Amino acid sequence: MSDATTQSPEADHGMLEAAGKDAAPRVPAEALPLVPAAAPSWDAPQTPLMRQYAAAKQQNPDALLFFRLGDFYELFYEDARVAARELGITLTSRDRERGVPMCGVPFHAADAHIARLLRRGFRIAVCEQMADPKQTKGIVPREVTRVLSPGTVLDHTLDAGENNFLAAIHVWQRGAEHARTADAERSPDKVLEKAARATATVAALALLDLSTGEFRTSEWSGPAAIAQCADALANAGATEVLLAAHNPLLLGEESTMRALERIRTKTTLDAWVFTADYALPLLEKQLSARSLEGFGLAGHTAAAIAAGAVLHYAQSTQRSALQHIDTLRFEERSQHLQLDAVSVRNLELLEPLFRGANESAHIATLAHTLDCCQTPMGKRLLRATILRPLADPAAIRARYAAVAELRAHLILREELRRALGNVLDLERLLARVALENAGPRDLLSLGSSLRALPSLCATLQQLQQAPWSQVCGRMHSLTNELAALEQAISTTLVAEPPVTIAEGGVIAPGVHAELDTLRTSSGDGRSAIVAIEERERARTGVASLKVRYTSVFGYYLELTRANLRHVPADYERKQTLVNAERFTTPELKELEHRILSAHDRSVAIEKQLFADLRASVLTSAAAIRSTSTLLAEIDLLANFAHLAAERDYCQPVLVEGEASLLEAAAARHPVIESIMQRNGLGRFTPNDVYLDSESSSILLITGPNMGGKSTYLRQAALLVILAQMGCFVPATSFRYSLVDRVYTRIGASDNVAQGRSTFMVEMTETATILNTATARSLVLLDEMGRGTATFDGLALAWSVLEHIHNTIHARTLFATHYHELTNLATQLPHLRNVRVSVKETPDGIVFLHAIEPGAANKSYGIDVARLAGVPQRVLARARQVLRAHERAERHELAAELAPATEPLQLTMFTPLSQRIVDRIESTEIDSLTPLQALNLLQELQEELRISKASA
Repeated sequence: MSDATTQSPEADHGMLEAAGKDAAPRVPAEALPLVPAAAPSWDAPQTPLMRQYAAAKQQNPDALLFFRLGDFYELFYEDARVAARELGITLTSRDRERGVPMCGVPFHAADAHIARLLRRGFRIAVCEQMADPKQTKGIVPREVTRVLSPGTVLDHTLDAGENNFLAAIHVWQRGAEHARTADAERSPDKVLEKAARATATVAALALLDLSTGEFRTSEWSGPAAIAQCADALANAGATEVLLAAHNPLLLGEESTMRALERIRTKTTLDAWVFTADYALPLLEKQLSARSLEGFGLAGHTAAAIAAGAVLHYAQSTQRSALQHIDTLRFEERSQHLQLDAVSVRNLELLEPLFRGANESAHIATLAHTLDCCQTPMGKRLLRATILRPLADPAAIRARYAAVAELRAHLILREELRRALGNVLDLERLLARVALENAGPRDLLSLGSSLRALPSLCATLQQLQQAPWSQVCGRMHSLTNELAALEQAISTTLVAEPPVTIAEGGVIAPGVHAELDTLRTSSGDGRSAIVAIEERERARTGVASLKVRYTSVFGYYLELTRANLRHVPADYERKQTLVNAERFTTPELKELEHRILSAHDRSVAIEKQLFADLRASVLTSAAAIRSTSTLLAEIDLLANFAHLAAERDYCQPVLVEGEASLLEAAAARHPVIESIMQRNGLGRFTPNDVYLDSESSSILLITGPNMGGKSTYLRQAALLVILAQMGCFVPATSFRYSLVDRVYTRIGASDNVAQGRSTFMVEMTETATILNTATARSLVLLDEMGRGTATFDGLALAWSVLEHIHNTIHARTLFATHYHELTNLATQLPHLRNVRVSVKETPDGIVFLHAIEPGAANKSYGIDVARLAGVPQRVLARARQVLRAHERAERHELAAELAPATEPLQLTMFTPLSQRIVDRIESTEIDSLTPLQALNLLQELQEELRISKASA
């Protein structure tokens, strides 16, 4: 690492004198991951600079302190050890006597290093020089200008298609004392009801993406409030969560703890931050509102408190007014189809179930499959819409109409998508301007994006459907409002500005008269420097003489030691090097002063003009945010139209009425179909789905492993989610009624850390479904009961099916290997058997991946094991054991599962004969090959022979 002090005027202050031996306080466990180390004893003798460092570190003990020294950010003591380890940079010491560890990074390259630390969960405090060292006598004043954390990242390393949410959870319990006596006098029943509500648990979640300004909050109440809040937190994918100190309601809830496990950075705030007296006024001031009722927060104090806590943390870390955060949205559950964290994971909506070492596993997600959006705002809206599909029929049908029209017009669709492709991330550009992190190129990008709006409006004007005409009108108005800003940006900035404003060269010629004059003067001065160099070479006869410049020593004449005898008498020695000497002259000093004065004045003017331009952007912040929101909606609908045209998706038909309908003809799985087409694996086998609460609300699906049962289940759920997003679906036709919530119980997982076995996880998820599903829900149950003994699992599966059929009446797809469950079709009128078709060949079985009516008569588990490579000897023995168990259990199981209301049936056969009769009766003769029929006859004869011998 370079020596920062060689370029700093503070080198003479003994700035790196050791402050004593290491011995610092431990970081609170609630705020992990933090700097796990000790700081020095600040009572030891310190230099002025180290007193600055100590003060900044004591204010931010849980953050790595990036301390600005000249051209570097330096870290000391344990901060240095941590940073050196995490960043792979050299750990050194500037004071070898006392052994103060340190490391550093160049300030112009610090963003990449900081981003790397943030991704690993650390917090960063940035301590900047608050004055120009050249203009300061003594030590330069320094302050912590911002505190960065994973939830407040603003740099360009963020994924353009994903939000970076900072979350806050607030949980409290209403007191029964809120029930009024007057209510009791009017109605005893009402006061009991109110008292029940008064003692209910309330949980709230607030989410803020500081990089875009998206700010929303939600609230739940009742026994499942904390679990529902935890689901929303898990789905949001927050990178940092804020918690109130010592909240037993929150920390004692298992579902919340599971959700928190996925978030690496958990920051604890003082309890007073999570109070109405503090949080509500803070919100009102930020939103410039006298009341929060206009934001939907009337009666939702917990949601407002959570939002206030997020805002408090953002303001305290950014040291900024956050001018781009000017609205807050309260989300009602009824506005969206509800998807819990289990369903989001099982359906692989955003993340694959099994990523492993395969970095391309993300292509197996719905989000990746649907993402053909042209703008970052559209990509983020797509992910949000996947997690929160619509539940308003009018809004859904409006999207269908817009998508249908654009799908039918290829040229308009491509023109619109091309125009959208010229728009950059308006939300994040605005946020960088508001937080004073925007450079010249950011403003230029903002201007180029605004320049693309007129052509986009011209395309929108050619569309006729109401959604498009409404969007077009609003977009046209905003485009006119922002035209002056776009003109100001394009005329103020040069076409290719530098990254920062620090050295000028950003403002275009003709913008400021004095600036143009100073630039001319500076240019003339540099020409004079060239002339001096040529003249002095001729005068001294030294062809290698050079006139050079450094920020520390200014302009100087440099000659090698071999040419020192040619130095004129009027040269003044300025610096001695190993192989050269540096000199100056009165003429060069005067010229240097004139050039540097002009340059400094030019940079000052450019900084002021650039600040004025940023201020102009902020005055239009509301219009830019509105434009960004509209562009995201346009991009989403254009994306849906593109998918419908390119992938032959059909328009869903939303029906309303008493019955809960789900009817799909020749439906395909959108993700698997896309992967198969991309990899040249042939065509996906389509299947029909029909569920109707008045006839067949439950499909009981049987068939072998690998036959496609799980795919069929997931496919049905994805079609519903797509339809309620307003997207067309992969089918030849699709009719449905609204779904309020999708539940899934698919696959096997455990949670050893929480002491939960695979079967316990399965039962917990099943309990959630049985306790909260409604007749409007869609329930997917796959292999329920397989985590315990056969009869236990069968009994539970049997009972669950009966409860869903008789009590909940939800549309349900139930895949199972318990063939005994197929008998329920004779007892439950709304249950229908379907099976995955399989073709048997002399070489084994062939999966047809088609769903057909009827129940499967065998599971083919041994055949699948053969395909997996299980040794033949093991397979042969497995067949023997299977036949023995089937003979022993078939009769007893049939008798136990008979309905209790049926009279006992006497039989003229012995138990042995009855088992043979049952075996023959259950055999589908038409499906038997000649060889299988001979084998069956041989087995029956053998059974009779054994029976006679034992008798």
